[in-house]
Amino acid sequence: MDADSLLLSLELASGSGQGLSPDRRASLLTSLMLVKRDYRYDRVLFWGRILGLVADYYIAQGLSEDQLAPRKTLYSLNCTEWSLLPPATEEMVAQSSVVKGRFMGDPSYEYEHAELQKVNEGEKVFEEEIVVQIKEETRLVSVIDQIDKAVAIIPRGALFKTPFGPTHVNRTFEGLSLSEAKKLSSYFHFREPVELKNKTLLEKADLDPSLDFMDSLEHDIPKGSWSIQMERGNALVVLRSLLWPGLTFYHAPRTKNYGYIYVGTGEKNMDLPFML
Repeated sequence: MDADSLLLSLELASGSGQGLSPDRRASLLTSLMLVKRDYRYDRVLFWGRILGLVADYYIAQGLSEDQLAPRKTLYSLNCTEWSLLPPATEEMVAQSSVVKGRFMGDPSYEYEHAELQKVNEGEKVFEEEIVVQIKEETRLVSVIDQIDKAVAIIPRGALFKTPFGPTHVNRTFEGLSLSEAKKLSSYFHFREPVELKNKTLLEKADLDPSLDFMDSLEHDIPKGSWSIQMERGNALVVLRSLLWPGLTFYHAPRTKNYGYIYVGTGEKNMDLPFML
């Protein structure tokens, strides 16, 4: 959700019970404005909160003028002091995939994971147990990256792609109509396209290259991983992810108000295919 309209956005997303105390809201309002100024971001998004056993991580993301350029991620434990996180790498994701359970809430905390490695001594091969230490900060970077790639979404038309490549905010976007807002095909993944490149020319024939340049939600696997609900007498559409419980997207049809927030434990629902 955009930091410039934080209070309204939190109000619209509050139907899922994901709110913040008045002092946290006040701290976020001022600190995110300073983050935007100091780091010279074009836009700052309040990404959400990852719940820890000792403390919670408040997450924000900075966007450059090109909206699909890699986003810079920051975290805070008190909503006032922000620290920049390193970009996620494949090695980080592979390392932290073995860690299960809740976050602690301490970035310097180290998880221990035992691995069996084969050691050659002459002609004999032994299996040796090695303890690998994984920092919680590495796990935090990895989980945020996975959630972004899987469930960060925007409505169709909110961004447009110029013929020269960069993607910008569409200033003429006036919101989806009520009928469009109820369809999964009206929402896109907020990242570089993956599935779109595999489509045939015939499938791309009806697409507008300036608007339909990202992957649509309607082909997400497993099918049924999104729940769409109309709230406040059809004045608000809310999408909730069943794959990453805690991710809520909201959009008020025929207005520019949209955004998403994640408030959860940072754990993926691996049982979803068996629950549908």
